[in-house]
Amino acid sequence: MLTCGVDIGSRSIEIVLFDGAAVVETTVANSGSSPVENAKKAFSDTLSSAGVRREEVAKVVATGYGRNYFKEADTVSSEILCHAKGVSYLFPTACTVIDIGGQDSKMISLDTNGRVSNFVMNDRCAAGTGKFIEMVSLMLDVPLDSMGVVTEVSNEVCEISSMCAVFAESEIIGLTQSGTAVDVVLRGVFRSVAKRTLAMSGKVGLTADVVFTGGVARNAGVVRAIEHETGLKLLVPPEPQITGALGAAIIAASKA
Repeated sequence: MLTCGVDIGSRSIEIVLFDGAAVVETTVANSGSSPVENAKKAFSDTLSSAGVRREEVAKVVATGYGRNYFKEADTVSSEILCHAKGVSYLFPTACTVIDIGGQDSKMISLDTNGRVSNFVMNDRCAAGTGKFIEMVSLMLDVPLDSMGVVTEVSNEVCEISSMCAVFAESEIIGLTQSGTAVDVVLRGVFRSVAKRTLAMSGKVGLTADVVFTGGVARNAGVVRAIEHETGLKLLVPPEPQITGALGAAIIAASKA
């Protein structure tokens, strides 16, 4: 039996086709200015790539910001439930989920059965999200895919004290103009993101095993910063950005 999860986020769209035992096909696309239309295309492309017709998919579950507008879905599910389900499938021993996406971050506490016991979200400020890191990438002229590698050069770090994206931008400009090396500034940015994210742990706790998901989890510099701040080794899925869509596909299987 085939099911499908569609995660329509603010910055990207993830599609996962699932056969009940393994992932059959995945697609990651930009949300762009028309996220629902782009999700429709990504959904169609995923089915075509897998050689599957829509009627062969027993159930489609949508999640993410655009879930209520994706009419191809049979039903919807919250991001929290989908991320929890995807993580517990990949890492059965997971107790905490840290997810940093394009415009929000969240921390989820799981019980011993992989169910959500508590969660907290930060979606009020861009600082500490993928959008903020993208902005820094443009400011410092460092490609997103290279940011983690650049920060491997040394351990020197500067302090980014501003908790607001706008003020942090001014602070970063000041640091670069004063001659602070780019890799030092980046480590400061990643530490700032880590601290802002971990501030949420006061509400849900931080218990190992800790799984890091979302597009930002692909950034090795942020992974190292969170590990440094917590003293814990993070578990990162091979494709951390599709975890929510995977969870949606698994939930779809339970409803089919």
